[in-house]
Amino acid sequence: MFSLLLALIYLCFISLGLPDSLLGSAWPVMQNDISVPFSYAGIISMVISAGTIVSSFFSDKLVRKLGYGKMTAISVAFTAAALFGFSVSGKFYMLILWAVPYGLGAGGVDAVLNNYVALYYKAQHMSWLHCFWGVGASVSPYIMSFSLLKLSSWNMGYRIVAVIQILLSVIIFFSIPLWKTSKTEETEKTKGLSFKEILNIRGAKESFICFFFYCGMEVTASLWASSFLVQNRGISEETASAFASLFYLGITLGRAVNGFLAMRFSDKALIRAGSLIITLGIIFVAVPVSPLSLAGFVIIGLGCAPIYPCIIHMTPFVFGKENSQAMIGIQMACAYMGFLLLPPLFGVAAEHITISLLPFVLLFMLLMMIITHEMIVKKAKN
Repeated sequence: MFSLLLALIYLCFISLGLPDSLLGSAWPVMQNDISVPFSYAGIISMVISAGTIVSSFFSDKLVRKLGYGKMTAISVAFTAAALFGFSVSGKFYMLILWAVPYGLGAGGVDAVLNNYVALYYKAQHMSWLHCFWGVGASVSPYIMSFSLLKLSSWNMGYRIVAVIQILLSVIIFFSIPLWKTSKTEETEKTKGLSFKEILNIRGAKESFICFFFYCGMEVTASLWASSFLVQNRGISEETASAFASLFYLGITLGRAVNGFLAMRFSDKALIRAGSLIITLGIIFVAVPVSPLSLAGFVIIGLGCAPIYPCIIHMTPFVFGKENSQAMIGIQMACAYMGFLLLPPLFGVAAEHITISLLPFVLLFMLLMMIITHEMIVKKAKN
């Protein structure tokens, strides 16, 4: 039963990644169909991110009320409904309305599954599950491409993914008994923590800052890599785009490898190793030699691979199993705030100062992550 549930969780992580690349893949066509400026994709993305922050923030209380299985099933159903809503939308305001349940569902799945795996499975599964998220995020552009080329419709691309999510939601509803163990029932029956109580947990504030800066760094690097290579290194747009896409390939492959490394090394050791690799990548990006800058972004992606899953996996052991859902919920919320705020802020700096600041900004974010992580480790020992 435990193995069957694990297989289902792997499917959930693929489904979690599936919607993430759809908007970017379809937007050039969607924008023309609904007659809005190109920049309006950012508004949809911000509404989705706001929804994920809200659902992550309240995930602890919701899990204790609904249970892990029911919470996951409802969250996937929210995402499925939102994707189907996208598929029948012909106006921008409709996309905005459907973006709300989209974000709420995605944040709920992310926070609940990450905590469940951190509590009940070994470290390698956390890395492999996040690798499977990358598989889902990599597959969805091909689904949208098929829909645009063969079906002449971006709506059908969303509908195909919506049907996949609907089927998965039904499967999860039928699997709810599998999520029930004496340990999960004990957790679900306990009283949730208030936000003030969460902040008073030793090392909690440092953990939230760590997530904020790590996730901001990851998305800032991936979002601005191509522009940096074109504008600052004189590399062709085609080459820059290809190497920028390798950033996430590096993360995905790195997490597959990290799963095996996690069998031998601790989360703490893997986070430190990843930080060193990212530092090397940033140095390569900063060196004004085009081939090194190209390689640097791939190296940064490889270094990022262990950090997110390892920080999550160590949360129950550092902050206590009874506090892990509350902690991971706020960690996810801080991660999404990092996604939402730091990349656009760098965009403003790049526009008004220079995009050549990118490696130095990435280094600052990395140092903030390293410092706060080491503070967490130190406090965990005391």
